[in-house]
Amino acid sequence: MGISIANAALRLVSGAFILNSGINKLRIDEASAAGLQQMASNGVPQLGDLEPAVFGKVLSISEISLGSALLLPLVPSRLAGIGLGAFSGVLLSSYLRTPGMTESDGVRPTADGTALAKDAWLAGIAVALIFGRKAAKKIKKDK
Repeated sequence: MGISIANAALRLVSGAFILNSGINKLRIDEASAAGLQQMASNGVPQLGDLEPAVFGKVLSISEISLGSALLLPLVPSRLAGIGLGAFSGVLLSSYLRTPGMTESDGVRPTADGTALAKDAWLAGIAVALIFGRKAAKKIKKDK
């Protein structure tokens, strides 16, 4: 059964990026955590109920956990993809719901929105991890 080279590449790139981001947030100051929390709560309003320091810790631990899950081959690709899909969904929701991040069409990023809009690649990777193996198996069966 094993992991395909394609899945390994997707998991390595996204996992390393997210793990590094989580490690960098381990010692986040309260003001920075509050700024991230405000943006995140645009996408998921319930996140605004946390104390900024708690939000910073939860975010850091979540990113470290997700990044590690993506990097560990013993975690099934579909499961890692589901976690990445949830994470990227929050990022994209925050991007789409934060004023000033999109042009008047509501999709294309402004200069300020580019930093969040670029995270759409994580959603694409999530879809590939969730559905990629199933499609590859179906193609092999049909031959």
